Amino acid sequence: MSSEPEPSASTFAVWAPDASRVRLRVGAPGTDTTDHPMEPGTGGWWHAEVPGSGTGTDYAFLLDDDPVPLPDPRSRHQPHGVHGPSRRVDPAAWTWHDAGWRGRALPGSVVYELHIGTFTPEGTFDAAVDRLDHLVDLGVDLVEVMPVNAFDGTAGWGYDGVLWGAVHEPYGGPEGFHRFVDACHTRGLGVLLDVVYNHLGPSGAYLNRFGPYFAGETAWGPSLNLDGPGSDEVRRYVIDNALGWLRDLHLDGLRLDAVHALHDQRATHLLAELSAEVAALSAGLGRPLTLIAESDRNDPRTVAPLEAGGLGMAAQWSDDLHHSLHARLTGESQGYYADFAVPRALPATLRRAFFHAGTWSSFRGRTHGAPVDTRTVPGHRFLGYLQNHDQIGNRARGDRITGTVSPRLACCGAAIVLCSPYTPMLFMGEEWAASTPWQFFASFPDPELARSVREGRRREFGRHGWGDAEVPEPMDPETVRRSTLRWAERDEPPHREVLDTYRALIALRRARPELADPRLDRFAVDADPGCRWLVLHRGPLRLACNLSAEPLLVPLDRPVAAVPLAPWGVEAAEGGLRLPPESFAVVDLTR
Repeated sequence: MSSEPEPSASTFAVWAPDASRVRLRVGAPGTDTTDHPMEPGTGGWWHAEVPGSGTGTDYAFLLDDDPVPLPDPRSRHQPHGVHGPSRRVDPAAWTWHDAGWRGRALPGSVVYELHIGTFTPEGTFDAAVDRLDHLVDLGVDLVEVMPVNAFDGTAGWGYDGVLWGAVHEPYGGPEGFHRFVDACHTRGLGVLLDVVYNHLGPSGAYLNRFGPYFAGETAWGPSLNLDGPGSDEVRRYVIDNALGWLRDLHLDGLRLDAVHALHDQRATHLLAELSAEVAALSAGLGRPLTLIAESDRNDPRTVAPLEAGGLGMAAQWSDDLHHSLHARLTGESQGYYADFAVPRALPATLRRAFFHAGTWSSFRGRTHGAPVDTRTVPGHRFLGYLQNHDQIGNRARGDRITGTVSPRLACCGAAIVLCSPYTPMLFMGEEWAASTPWQFFASFPDPELARSVREGRRREFGRHGWGDAEVPEPMDPETVRRSTLRWAERDEPPHREVLDTYRALIALRRARPELADPRLDRFAVDADPGCRWLVLHRGPLRLACNLSAEPLLVPLDRPVAAVPLAPWGVEAAEGGLRLPPESFAVVDLTR
């Protein structure tokens, strides 16, 4: 497989195997620009030497006789937007303060997902830095940042990116992201980045002008050619992008969006190839690097080691855990929640990570998934969550679970996640039951594209029974404002009580290693037939939850010796605990 020639401070290179002529245009828009012919090299690469064109130089490429200059597919900076020229960046020139950083391993960690544009009113990396101490105080270990690659417009979720190595300019560009990562590391926080390799956004996707990058269309945009003619260099493009984030931005891992949409029929899957290269980089850097997949397949091979024939991912999201928990707490049964509306779904999914494990899925109309071997696969390979960006933002109103259930019942859900053997993940603001929704928003300047996106979302929501009146206008800046966290409410009731409960749960998880023990074969779940109460067995500890609206006697297998955490009180009773409605307690049965 060929790769990009090693660049110097004045060398430019681009892969354009089908072009008969390539020119390099140097200069910023509105200034005097100069065009330089590029020389063809091996493997479809073109290069040009332009003295004095180091860091800060704006440049673009002209292919054949097309008069429209195009940004660099491997651009690191797009200060003029995704349709403008690229700008050279030298990460080696940045000043870092994390020389003593040795990384953060996923097992035992608490992950916190955030969106830079709505995490603070300013919506920038620098503003987010000012809130990092809150995450430290909460007990977070890893910050998972939603996509920051360049996309068309100013506001969006980030999944419509088209230049995967360029950091979105309104957030603060590459240097802003560098400052954010550096600030996280100096506070002991690892940083994961959500990256999207399964498709490109609909505006500014110029890769196919350069070569055979595209293989077809998905519901979200063009997909990459990973197994057809010319795909060697396309795969290299993806892998180099991933390695660049980890090496040059000092990231601790990547979350790979919707890997089930990566169409790859080659003998070695792209994810396996990526896993091997990231493992090699990790060894070279001397710190753990984590790859987390989002997959809809419920396939344990995703997280199986390469040597066992797996794809080598360190972990994957488990939507089944979310769906079973959400359906039990809210009573919702529409759409894909229909499969999880039965009382047994929650305890069954907690025991085995997947509810659909080679079993019938009514939503799909077929059997789905494969079982996890709980004797050999540790629970930390699956992320569990009460909320995430998808499960809130893909609701018509973008309403959080606390818009449907009481804060106390939501805290019961958090306790189940944080006391389970899985890697817990929180979504920004969840820890204080934020009143703000998190709605779908975008800001495409093209009115026709904006109309298409608007109508597409309404059709999608209509299939789930939501009417147009419930769907916010995605292009309205007010939708972004509504979705932005209100930090002042943390100190108001009932938000303060919820925040205190989350802090206490995370602190207890850290103080008692039994709560983070990932061994699924040592994990047990008890529940009554209606799943009104639930008990998680964690060594000598028990998490007892009353999920009903009535006081309940929750049976235990041994007498209580101590009560490490009971936010709403608990009363010892013959054979168990008497819990108030919608409450939980962590008790110690050590004799």
